[in-house]
Amino acid sequence: MKIIDVKTLEFLYPENFEKNLKGRRILFEDIDPLLQNLSSKFEKDILGYSENKIPIYKISIGTGKIKILVWSQMHGNESTGTKAIFDLFNFFEKDNAELSEIIKTILTNCTIQFIPLLNPDGAIKFTRENAKNIDLNRDAVDRKAVESKLLRSVLDEFNPKFCFNLHDQRAIFNVEGTANPATISFLAPSEDEERTVTPGRKETMSVIVAMNNLLQQIIPNKIGRYTDEFYSTATGDNFQRLGHNTILIEAGHFKDDYQREITRKYNFYALLQGLFFISTEKNYLNFESYYNIPNNDTRFLDIIYKNIKITENNRNKIVDLGIQLKFKVIANKLVMYKHIEKVGDLSDYCSDNYINAENLDIKELELSNS
Repeated sequence: MKIIDVKTLEFLYPENFEKNLKGRRILFEDIDPLLQNLSSKFEKDILGYSENKIPIYKISIGTGKIKILVWSQMHGNESTGTKAIFDLFNFFEKDNAELSEIIKTILTNCTIQFIPLLNPDGAIKFTRENAKNIDLNRDAVDRKAVESKLLRSVLDEFNPKFCFNLHDQRAIFNVEGTANPATISFLAPSEDEERTVTPGRKETMSVIVAMNNLLQQIIPNKIGRYTDEFYSTATGDNFQRLGHNTILIEAGHFKDDYQREITRKYNFYALLQGLFFISTEKNYLNFESYYNIPNNDTRFLDIIYKNIKITENNRNKIVDLGIQLKFKVIANKLVMYKHIEKVGDLSDYCSDNYINAENLDIKELELSNS
């Protein structure tokens, strides 16, 4: 198994970071100038249009026999993968000498198609759903959404051997058995309710093992494994069942990284390593280590207020309050707010931000239950 040198990645990343994409809310108007500036190395096609008639682009690069499809922001509020894709485009454009052989290997052996922003309408609203309130990741069978139809048309026409489905996960996820947030989580989707380990899933797991082996050198014990419970209408499960090995990368929280600019780097590292592994691997036999990646747990909170006084049924109580930082669009601006996620004894939960609230007035904390 060939693993990219971490020191080289760390050295080169700052100069390939796409500085024009920052923050959690990435819109079509943010990526469009970057798409138009791509060199002739890339082929650009408008795949179709969203429900609200915003263009959805397909970007192609490479000449190899192994076909790979990558898409991001099928949930409009999950943009870390989109930023990582444009960081990857910069690596392909600049052809850094230190990674030139790796880039050449990928592009010689693979043909890659990217859909950088599948759900531009949801990106504007900063919601999972599209303009018609359809969750594209639960629309793989009915395909009621125009965006779902477009994705499936690419799958059927291109017939990729591998797919990368890029998502964000909530900060509630920690790595099981640790107090660490799950900064990156992986999933090899199931093809049936029995979660059968089919030959295709073994290949998917092998790619994830390679990505995990790289990331563990940089963020050890901050990588989780998402539940492989079978969802009959989910995109990854259906694509995997159809014979297109589908790797889910879930970008999560890193300490103080609420805009996910650090996580995007690790998302990019994982994606590049996955592509390199696919471009060089012959047999995909090293899949069993997939099960050594700890599961995701749901015990991480952005803030835990300890020993705060609340009134319940006209009686005062002292409890812990667990806060998740959430986002909503107000006047076309993304606003972060404190959402009360848990109330009670939170000694079994973890956070990077504990606050002794014995002398705090809960009314002054601007907390929300919405």
